[in-house]
Amino acid sequence: MKIGIPKEIKILEGRIALIPEAAAELVNQGHQVCIEQNAGLLSGYSNDNYRAVGVEIQEDAKSLYQFAELIVKVKEPQPVELEYLRADQLLFSYLHLAAEPELTKGLQQIGITAIGFETVEHHHALPLLAPMSDIAGRLSVQIGSNLLHHTTGGRGVLLGGLPATERGKVIILGGGIAGGSAAIMASAMGAEVTVFDPCRDKMAALRSLGHNVTALHPFTHAIKQHVMQADLLIGAVLVTGQRAPHLVDAEMVKQMKPGSVIIDISVDQGGCIETTRPTNYETPTFIWEGVVHFGVTNMPGAVPRTASQALSAALLPYTSMLCEADWEKMLDLASGVNVKDGRIVHPALK
Repeated sequence: MKIGIPKEIKILEGRIALIPEAAAELVNQGHQVCIEQNAGLLSGYSNDNYRAVGVEIQEDAKSLYQFAELIVKVKEPQPVELEYLRADQLLFSYLHLAAEPELTKGLQQIGITAIGFETVEHHHALPLLAPMSDIAGRLSVQIGSNLLHHTTGGRGVLLGGLPATERGKVIILGGGIAGGSAAIMASAMGAEVTVFDPCRDKMAALRSLGHNVTALHPFTHAIKQHVMQADLLIGAVLVTGQRAPHLVDAEMVKQMKPGSVIIDISVDQGGCIETTRPTNYETPTFIWEGVVHFGVTNMPGAVPRTASQALSAALLPYTSMLCEADWEKMLDLASGVNVKDGRIVHPALK
């Protein structure tokens, strides 16, 4: 199989889909692996690092796409990249098509087969989404704590507080991998943390984090009451392949305290907070009704070395499977197919 790894061109996206060690495994399996020139630099991997393990270097994206039968990349294709894709290729990347109708149409028109990392399932888990969800959850608290500084337009709150001061209040919608990682970070910082999730087992695990963590069922009234008191509101709701449901509407946001912060990790699936809209790391925030909103759709791109290493470890076995002629018989990969031969095939997108 001819495997192509393009340079990511989404704004300030520094990740690479396969680091040299992962690419070396594919070369040793007998595949031709090609990477676009300098694609790994922001993750700390040079062209020479790839050459040393038998990976070919292509000078530009056009040449790389012409070479490849299988494209393995991190983020969804940008408009210019759609021009390079062909019907006889396989595309393996994050897609998030529920929130990208134009991209969906573009992939259909090309007739390509596109497999989304975020929809590959293994025993009801999402192994290719999990490492980035973990990172996004951790980043949501790191970034949120900084946005709460007065100097960045926030309320001037230290999340953990001090003796004789209030603790910062962190509300998290969703107790999965992203929400759970956010809870771990926020609780360790000493914040007062409340997580909403309908699963009793998740609630029990979250409560065990410490006395400063409360886990509640997501009743609308309860969410409303807690959101009004939040210093930092984190959205981490996921329904596999589908657009995220709105758990917090605009009226609730209007009741939040001026200078409070919203970080919606669910934004790449449409967001679970009504007032959220996609942003990027060049202009990551906007203010609506006095509330700071952060809606960056590629949060882990801020820590590309860590993220690329974690993603490559998860991707390697599935990339190897895709190189097999009968890959469609492998249930994990079959579950991840979003578009095939111009047709939408994933049930969440129909």
